[in-house]
Amino acid sequence: MPERIAVCPGSYDPVTNGHVDIIGRTANVFDTVVVGVVGQAIRKSKAMFSPEERKAFLEEAIAGVPNARVEIFTNLVVDFAREQNATAIVKGLRAISDFEYEFEMNQLNRKLAPEIESVYVIASPNYSFLSSTGVKEMATFGGDVSDLVPAAVATALSERARR
Repeated sequence: MPERIAVCPGSYDPVTNGHVDIIGRTANVFDTVVVGVVGQAIRKSKAMFSPEERKAFLEEAIAGVPNARVEIFTNLVVDFAREQNATAIVKGLRAISDFEYEFEMNQLNRKLAPEIESVYVIASPNYSFLSSTGVKEMATFGGDVSDLVPAAVATALSERARR
């Protein structure tokens, strides 16, 4: 049987414990998980952390997931998936609003790469409310995000928020 490789793409600005949960659960289903950090976001505002910082945070956060690795990409996700020999793009879903956006992306990706399947993992209940945007807003106004993100991210967010 050929190796089952999945790509988990995202901006991860910053990585949250919800992201780590989705990546870990995906690693239980696929032989290899390539966590793709978007190098230049189109639909989101300027990133708080550089692609290299986000990659480093992710590498530390998923160090206990032996079949996962992190790569930065700057091309179409389907082209990145092809470069990784992936047969699936895995995304986490928290709410109906996530589904609407991901449904549209799935249709576009399917047109560009019908051989790559889209797979959706429903957020665990304790992370269903968690978003990178919400975490950044909380940290900016002095909120404690230490139980929402990996420790290194919490420290970096606190330092950036003080500036």
